[in-house]
Amino acid sequence: MVVHVEVRHGAYADSVALLQVSRDVAAVEGVEAAQVAMATPLNVDVLTGMGFEVPECSPNDMVVAIRLADEARLPDALAAVDAALRGGPRTSGPVDEEPPRTTSSALARSGGDLALVSVPGASAVVEAVDALEAGRDVMVFSDNVPIEHEVALKRLAAERGLLVMGPDCGTAMVGGVGLGFANVVAAGAGPSVGIVAASGTGCQQVMSLLSYAGVTVAAALGVGGRDLSAEVGGLSTREALRRLDADGSVDRIVLISKPPDPGVGAEIDQLAASMTTPVTQAFLGPGRPDLTSAAELVLPGSGRSERRWPHWSPPAPAAPSAGRPRLRGLFVGGTLCTEARLITEQLVGADAGHTFVDFGDDEYTRGRAHPMIDPTLRLEEIARAAADPQTAVLLLDMVLGHGAEPDPSALLAPAVAAATRDHGVAVFVACVGTEGDPQGLTRQAEALAAAGAEVFLSNRDATTTALDHLDRS
Repeated sequence: MVVHVEVRHGAYADSVALLQVSRDVAAVEGVEAAQVAMATPLNVDVLTGMGFEVPECSPNDMVVAIRLADEARLPDALAAVDAALRGGPRTSGPVDEEPPRTTSSALARSGGDLALVSVPGASAVVEAVDALEAGRDVMVFSDNVPIEHEVALKRLAAERGLLVMGPDCGTAMVGGVGLGFANVVAAGAGPSVGIVAASGTGCQQVMSLLSYAGVTVAAALGVGGRDLSAEVGGLSTREALRRLDADGSVDRIVLISKPPDPGVGAEIDQLAASMTTPVTQAFLGPGRPDLTSAAELVLPGSGRSERRWPHWSPPAPAAPSAGRPRLRGLFVGGTLCTEARLITEQLVGADAGHTFVDFGDDEYTRGRAHPMIDPTLRLEEIARAAADPQTAVLLLDMVLGHGAEPDPSALLAPAVAAATRDHGVAVFVACVGTEGDPQGLTRQAEALAAAGAEVFLSNRDATTTALDHLDRS
C-alpha cells in the first residue's frame, strides 16, 4: 500500500468543486481512498480519521491525500487531480467579449433582477452590496457570513425597498424558477400558496407536502435562519411578507421558521394579522404547529383534503430493541432536525438521553460542501451510532431536489442496511422531495425501504413512528 499526502500552499477551490475532484480521483484504477480538500480544522480531522498524516498547514492550503494499492498508479492519480482542478479542456483562440469582473457589471450586462451570491462567507458581503447598489434583490447562498454583515446588508436593502434572501438561503423559488436546493413542484388549478421561510429544508418539507396534495406553490422566499433573531429583527421576513401580500397570484402565505426571538415573533404576528392575504404560521416551538400540521392547515382553504402522507415499509418490520434506550437523530436539514427534537421533547421529555445532530450546521460546513451534496461526515456518524450498544433507533432525513446529491439513496442505503442487518438498529427516514425531482421521490424511498428503513414523506410522521417503536422496545 502507498500513501501520498501533499500540501499545496495557497491553492484554493470551493468545497463543491473539491468534492468532485475527490470523486474523480477515487475512480482511478488502483486508488483505495482519495480526499482533496482545503485544510480547515474539520477537514484535517476527517483526513486524520481516514488514516492520513497531514503535515502542518493552514486553512488557506489545499491537501491532496491518496491511498493506493500500487505505487505505479500514483502518476495517474495525480494527473486526475490536476485535470479535475482545471475543470477539463479550455477553449483557445480569441474571446469576443471579456467576462464581467464585478457583480454590478454582470447585472448590467444581463439585465437580471436578482443576484445569487455563492462565495466564501467572509467575502459575500462585498458581492451582495454590489448588487444592492445596482438596485437588485440578492439571494445569499453562502454560509458562515458574520451576523454583523447580515444586519448591514438587510438594513441597506430595507432602505431601498429590496430583498436579501439569506445568508445561508438554501432554497427559493422566484418567478417559477427554483434556486439553490429547490424541489420541482407541479402547477395546478385553484388557489396558490406563497412561502416565506427562514430555513431551507423546512421550506422543502412544506413544498413537498403541498405538491403531493396537489396544491400549487407560487413562490418561496428564503430569508435565512437568523432573520428572526433579535439582532436582525426580521428585516427580510417583513419585506417578503409585504411582497407576497401584494402578489395577486398568491391566495395564502405560509411562514416557516425555527423558534424566533419572542419580541420579533410578536411583531411578525402583528404584521401578518394586518395583511390582506391570510397567513399560516409554522414557527416551530411548544404549542405551535409542526411543518406537516402547517401544511395540513392550508389544505381546507385550497379545496384539497389529503391528510394521509405516503409511507414506504421495509420487507420486514424492525424488531424491538430490548435494553437499548436511545434514539439518535442524524440530519442534513437543520429545521428537520429541530422539528424532530421538539416533537421528541414534547412527547417524552428533554432529559430522555436522545441526541440530535444537524450536519448542515456551519460548524460542519466550513471548507466542506453541504451534507446534501457531500454526506461523508454523516455516513461515518451513522456507522458509529449504529455500532453503539445504547442505540435502538436511528432517525434520518434524505432531501431531494435540484442541487442535491444526484442519487442519495445509493450512498445512504448501504449504511441503512448495515445498521439494520449487522446491529439490529431500527431506521426511520424522512424523505423530502417530489416525483418531479431529478432523483424521483418514489425511487429513492423504495431503495431505502428495501435496505430496511421505514420511510415517510412527513418528518413528523417519521419522528412519531420512531418514538412509538422505541416505546415498544
